[in-house]
Amino acid sequence: MDERTGERTRGRVTDGRADGPRDADRPRDADGPRDETAALRLRQAVRRIADHTRDRAATGVGPEEADEVAGTFGTDGALGFDPLPFLRALHEAGSRAVVVGQVAGILHGSTDLTGDLDLLWDGTPEQADALRRALTATGCADLPPLDRPQVLYRVTGASGDLCTPALPWGPMDVTPCLDRAAVTYDPAGFAIRYAGLDDLILMRRSLGRPKDRRRAAELEALRA
Repeated sequence: MDERTGERTRGRVTDGRADGPRDADRPRDADGPRDETAALRLRQAVRRIADHTRDRAATGVGPEEADEVAGTFGTDGALGFDPLPFLRALHEAGSRAVVVGQVAGILHGSTDLTGDLDLLWDGTPEQADALRRALTATGCADLPPLDRPQVLYRVTGASGDLCTPALPWGPMDVTPCLDRAAVTYDPAGFAIRYAGLDDLILMRRSLGRPKDRRRAAELEALRA
């Protein structure tokens, strides 16, 4: 059992060693050891979401029907929300998808809770294959068509949008966000790629909904 994650150690044990990804195979920051700070923020947020929704009854309102002020935390998407298994599956499948939306905000330190996980990916056939592997591994019963700029997905513990740079994002070109994504490392041994702070603020300002303006202001305060 990992004391930081509360998870049982994954992998089959052979000759006293876990049969999982070797430490040398796991990505590291180029400048030094892995930084787990952002991933630990997300784990804390998942626990807070569970605490706040424990006694909430389902309403039939999904994340795709969220209002533009409260966001998806007020929808059924927040019930049982835990994006970590899917994020781990993305890492293990070789996906280079980048977390955007409010989960990215949480990774940067936002305290606003959410009920969906949105991802930006490059739209290439190779990365489409990686996404399909990750979706299948986490219980996606109906694989979405990945030849579109925006599709809804559902896996165990999370749902949200899969977006490519072909999706209009106000006046912003989001393509460069893929290459300059930030990286954090979960204590369970997988990397999470997420939009950099400046990019995320610009994404919020470009979309301009009430929740985006509120969250952009919070992110700007974190940067100050």
